Amino acid sequence: MSTGNTLPKTERIHHKKLIDSLFGGGKSRSMTVFPLRLVYMPMEGSDDNQMLVSVPKRCLHRANKRNRIKRQVREAYRLNKGLISSKPLALAFIWLDSKLWSSNEVTQCMVSLLKRVEEKLHEND
Repeated sequence: MSTGNTLPKTERIHHKKLIDSLFGGGKSRSMTVFPLRLVYMPMEGSDDNQMLVSVPKRCLHRANKRNRIKRQVREAYRLNKGLISSKPLALAFIWLDSKLWSSNEVTQCMVSLLKRVEEKLHEND
């Protein structure tokens, strides 16, 4: 696991096979803390968690608003990724709301999601 509050390319999902298995396979789990849905699954052969952020065009039609939400979600994850310390996961954060939220609210939702994931992983072990 990497230390510090960085988000290097090795911690971002960019392989289509991994994305397809995350959304298509039966191994993934999901949970929601409005306005974020998290889809996650355990990963093999990696030391770090990998993440992606998706903001559908049907939710926010303007690209600058979608980009703002993506920046907020990435920043909230970057600052709080230490809450998940167990096995490496592939994480996909999907925005569900059609309005903008403040960075503090997004961070609170992110902390809540990451704590719930960590609890679920400890339950299963």
